[in-house]
Amino acid sequence: MKLAALLLIAFLCVAPVPAAAQDQPSLPGLPQSVEVALKVQRDGSLSVTEAVSVPRDTSMTRTIPLRANSRVLGIRNISIEGAGNAESGSDQVTFYLRGGTSVLRYTVDGAVGASLGVEHVTWDVAGGWDTRLELVRATFAAPAVPDALSCLAGPPGSTTRCGAAQIDHSGLTRVSVPNLQPGSRVQLTAELPGGTVAANEKLVPAGPFSASAPVWWAWLAFAVLSLAGAVAVFVRRRRDRRPGNPTPVPLLDHGRFSSPDGVLPGHVGLLLAGRVSSVDVAATVLDLCVRNYLWVSEDGPRSWTLVRRNPPDEHLTAFEYAVYAAAVPGEAATLAEVREAGVAELVADTVRRGWRSPKRLSKIGPRLCGYGLFLTILLAFTVGYAQLGLVLLATGLAVTAAAHLLPERTKAGLDLRDRLLGLYAQLRTMEAPDDELLASRALPYAYALGEADAWLANACSLSAYWYGGSGAEAVPLARTSGFVAALTVAFEGARHLRPDEPKTPAPA
Repeated sequence: MKLAALLLIAFLCVAPVPAAAQDQPSLPGLPQSVEVALKVQRDGSLSVTEAVSVPRDTSMTRTIPLRANSRVLGIRNISIEGAGNAESGSDQVTFYLRGGTSVLRYTVDGAVGASLGVEHVTWDVAGGWDTRLELVRATFAAPAVPDALSCLAGPPGSTTRCGAAQIDHSGLTRVSVPNLQPGSRVQLTAELPGGTVAANEKLVPAGPFSASAPVWWAWLAFAVLSLAGAVAVFVRRRRDRRPGNPTPVPLLDHGRFSSPDGVLPGHVGLLLAGRVSSVDVAATVLDLCVRNYLWVSEDGPRSWTLVRRNPPDEHLTAFEYAVYAAAVPGEAATLAEVREAGVAELVADTVRRGWRSPKRLSKIGPRLCGYGLFLTILLAFTVGYAQLGLVLLATGLAVTAAAHLLPERTKAGLDLRDRLLGLYAQLRTMEAPDDELLASRALPYAYALGEADAWLANACSLSAYWYGGSGAEAVPLARTSGFVAALTVAFEGARHLRPDEPKTPAPA
């Protein structure tokens, strides 16, 4: 019998406390003290039972805010045993208690959050009381033993730890805090293993422009992307500003004139200087003459007429066709009738060939700014998180700035620039071939590169098959320089005129 009695006593000592017993706090032994029992359920709801001892002929009031920073709570199933009542509002719940011992029961939604694969339960065991509490004692039960525990006591926002907060041998968390001043709180946070309970925390910004976790993540992503973009812009600008390294190129390929990568005279200005000049347009017209699409007729001193010799075909690019149509609107045209055209098509052609970057960023940036402004206004008057719109607006401004700072030449364009510099050196030093076709084919490139005088001096004995004078004799190639100079001036004048303005003949 004695052995059985000893075994029974040992079993009662080590047996776990039943769940029903854990939900019921013991009655406070001191006046003006609180006993609290907390239990988190599988669905994430938190069951709270508070036993409050109120001195006779006095009253105590507790106010529980339903919104703390960005967290929104819900309290339901409120019941009171004893002398007291409760008032529920949209932003707080208030308990009014009179003398005696009262037991408060309610359920809290939104106390369980999740981060980094674990759940954390946070609740103010005591807080919002208008009276100093002699003693606060609380127990916390969960489907699993907490991995970590944090208990803070003092005014809201303070980081003073509770004097006594621990997990006992049965897995029950116990907290004890004496002498809690009015308005202070005891905040308990228990970290549970992932998947123990359902997270039901609801976060909303405190104001339309307040910072919250999604906003901070958005600003962090913006900072990282901006830094990466700034590095990319710096590298591209440094590469573009590097002095060109002339790369030797063969001027002739199997006895025929060959340009680097099929570059045309009109491309030269964009690739070397980053802009299209009247010289580039004049060099394009000269190239069309050399290729037998146009004919130059010298009508007299300082008077020339451009005549269509062959119709445009599939061998002409879009900008060459535009220059062909603008230079000779009809079957023939004097230099006074030419109009500058084909610049937009020329830029598009260099982009298509991969020598210049498309200006997508210059269009995307303003659109992002507009979307960001609209989103900021929309979020400010609806669900909050208006700073997300500001992040998008800042992104649009950064993209717009990057579009203006990024050089337009691509890596292929820089390589072609070096080849054009090599062609420039070749034209300066190489003697003109004893073939008027080859000499004429290189002439437009010589004009575009600014080496026409040296090239014409070398080819002074050759004639221009695409140029006709007033007499029947052949015209020397060097004599065409006056025509090209007048054509350049004509295009320069056309650039500053509206299409409907009259134009006087261009001087030589």
